[in-house]
Amino acid sequence: MYSIKILVFTLLLMVNPWAMALESDADQPVHIDSNTATYNNKTGTSIYTGNVETTQGSLHIKSKKLVVFMKDGEIDKMVFTGKPAKFRQLPGEGKEEIHGEGLTGEYYPKTNKLILIEQAVVSQGASRSASRLIIYDSKNALIKAGEKSSDSKRVHSVFKVKPKKGKMDD
Repeated sequence: MYSIKILVFTLLLMVNPWAMALESDADQPVHIDSNTATYNNKTGTSIYTGNVETTQGSLHIKSKKLVVFMKDGEIDKMVFTGKPAKFRQLPGEGKEEIHGEGLTGEYYPKTNKLILIEQAVVSQGASRSASRLIIYDSKNALIKAGEKSSDSKRVHSVFKVKPKKGKMDD
């Protein structure tokens, strides 16, 4: 198992705020469009394949396959896969969109957590973070990357400096 040192992006939050998702997103219905859909009433799971597009408010996910797990008549968890699967979300009015991708993703609508696994990348504006594992908690405006069990893999973050106003290029 690949392990990565955990890094809470406190600095990232101070330099380029990953503001909370639109508050209304959690109250919006989940829409899923795909080429095929199968629902298993016994297990409470549905499987969508082929150019799957999932939306909930400003959250948009594109994947090759989506498995939805229901619990007590509500979506408990969604697992999406792709090469890579991608998401975007508007964090707030007037803010830049957050974009992310990974080979596998898990979305938990009740807690607004989106987990990207394998070749995970999250970016907003000029800031970018990449790791094997990234957790995006839009409700608490928190990004976590990596795993704390080992130093064998690293988290890579890039913060680009904004050009100063009035300074001319040479």
